[in-house]
Amino acid sequence: MSGAAEPLLRALFAAAVAATAPDKVLAAHLPPQPKGRVLVLGAGKASAAMAAAVERAWPSADLSGLVVTRYGHGAVCRRIEVVEASHPQPDSAGEAAARRILALANSAGPDDLLLCLISGGASALLALPAEGLTLADKQAVGRALLRSGASIGEINAVRKHLSAIKGGRLALAAAPAKILTLAISDVPGDDPAMIGSGPTVADPTTFAEALAVLDRYGVAEPRAALDHLRRARDETPKPGDPRLAASQTRLIATPMMSLRAAAKLAGAHGVTPVVLGDAIEGEARDVAADMAARALRIARGEDAVQPPCVLISGGETTVTVRGGGRGGRNAEFLLALAIALDGRPGVHAIACDTDGVDGSEDNAGAVMRDDTLARAAAIGLDPQARLADNDGYGFFSALGDLVMTGPTRTNVNDFRAILIERASPA
Repeated sequence: MSGAAEPLLRALFAAAVAATAPDKVLAAHLPPQPKGRVLVLGAGKASAAMAAAVERAWPSADLSGLVVTRYGHGAVCRRIEVVEASHPQPDSAGEAAARRILALANSAGPDDLLLCLISGGASALLALPAEGLTLADKQAVGRALLRSGASIGEINAVRKHLSAIKGGRLALAAAPAKILTLAISDVPGDDPAMIGSGPTVADPTTFAEALAVLDRYGVAEPRAALDHLRRARDETPKPGDPRLAASQTRLIATPMMSLRAAAKLAGAHGVTPVVLGDAIEGEARDVAADMAARALRIARGEDAVQPPCVLISGGETTVTVRGGGRGGRNAEFLLALAIALDGRPGVHAIACDTDGVDGSEDNAGAVMRDDTLARAAAIGLDPQARLADNDGYGFFSALGDLVMTGPTRTNVNDFRAILIERASPA
């Protein structure tokens, strides 16, 4: 492997993360500091860092509030309380925090500003079940959907309709207070209604659509959750609902911002960046096969793009879990990519989640080298068997190729870069 390839790939990922850090992007999106009370509420893997950025930007404001973030993703705040809870499966700490956040929203008056800080992960962290449901009901549905291969949009449609706080319900609780939501997008298309299941945003999905998702993926338990969706009482507020007239949303960081930062760095290193898009979805191994085909065409000189170049993309793939291995969608993508590339010289890749957590594992992702398969064979690793077992984590861990960043305290979804160093002979 070229000695410069892996450091460049890791630098591209670092640039993508740095471009969307709350301490760099949040302050520019705040309005003039208000004279009255500011109630700060929020949830997500970046919410604590966002709260700290608000405190720095408004040192003399009358700030108070509560945000909930993933365990290990906290930040030091003096005026805004930070609570940590479980992700991707909700827990009692998240339920208790969500209940308190809803109560605080209810306390907002017409002269208050509710500043809502939302980032990816808020769906699981704001775990307040709808009336008649339990946290165990939500956990069971969440586990089934996360293993099913359902898209994030499908999962969030269900989450909203099993919740007492998501899908615009937090904004309803705060009305008639003025609401400004600052959001870091981790969803394809940057739809505010999908980021963290849109607690302050009108919801275009319905109970019927949520029920159809469970039917599509064969989720038949728990019965209480399905019965709740069938009863379809208390629908979420829809676009145009006058009760949300005082609620505004500003996107402060998006996946495309991270891709552009990486592309700029690649260009500075004399590598042509090709941005494939920030909203790529689909099964991780299928996306890998498509991207491998493009990389091989470039390597053979059969594409308009010439090496050295890097294919950069974002979005959120899915994994239909059939095996018992330790996975993560980025590790699965890279393992499938390595198999499809079959050791093609001069082609290397990185795939990581910008929040520092690949699925529910402790790594951000991994690096794939052009000698990955050869090194695996040398120690008796079978890539096909590991892929069948959804064990991308185990595969790259054995090779020492995991990317471990710890919590980044931002979250603009996955980052992938495939570096083609040179055209290889056919």
